[in-house]
Amino acid sequence: MINSCIYTGTVIHKRFKPKEHFFKYKVFSLLLDLSELEKLSNKIRFFSLNRFNLISFQEKDHGLRDGSSLTEWVKKNLEQNNINSGNIKIKLLCYPRILGYVFNPLSIFFVYNNQEQLVSILYEVKNTFGEQHTYVFRVDNNNNLIQNNCSKKFHVSPFIEMDCQYFFKILKPGNKLSVIIEQYDKDGKILFASQDGNRNELNSTQLIKSYLKHPLMTLKIISAIHFEAFKLWLKGIRLVKKKLNIKNNLTVEN
Repeated sequence: MINSCIYTGTVIHKRFKPKEHFFKYKVFSLLLDLSELEKLSNKIRFFSLNRFNLISFQEKDHGLRDGSSLTEWVKKNLEQNNINSGNIKIKLLCYPRILGYVFNPLSIFFVYNNQEQLVSILYEVKNTFGEQHTYVFRVDNNNNLIQNNCSKKFHVSPFIEMDCQYFFKILKPGNKLSVIIEQYDKDGKILFASQDGNRNELNSTQLIKSYLKHPLMTLKIISAIHFEAFKLWLKGIRLVKKKLNIKNNLTVEN
């Protein structure tokens, strides 16, 4: 039995100020059980681990970004922050590489104990400068709805100041996927972003169907980011200068 799966759905971004802006596009994501990566690579014709294929996953795209074990990276961060790392299962929600290319604005690590209870969640955020920041949260309840909030610590959009708060609302991955991120400054809501999806088995048939429906998805994502930024600039929204260079950083949140 394979625990990993595919989610096919929609990404929505809505900006509220200083001028309204809205866009959405269709995507598919993989929820990968990290203990199954080798099995998936051997079993699924169009999928490979750490090498080129039509669809692939490379460990160097996440964590330390040096190709080292993501499982060990997660365990080390849990141990350093007094979260039990014994007998855990780790699932990663992310976009795959398509024909060797990927850009993941947000990847989410879900960490479960041996009772299948969620014990930690890691939000891995990337920007278009090749930088990355990971927000680590402890999960202390078994509710289906996960809610986290923290101060923004990483430059993402060139149109939003750093002095902001993030509010994450996520349903534990099941038959449906729901990820909502809202961003606020001292004067109210700036941005709403969401991803929803329906679960499908991760096998050769479903993977090739997902590819045929979204053949240039990863290129579309990075193109859409720049195209929408251009439209925001045309609307006269002021650019915010990036003040810090952060190649790869991590913070533990309450």
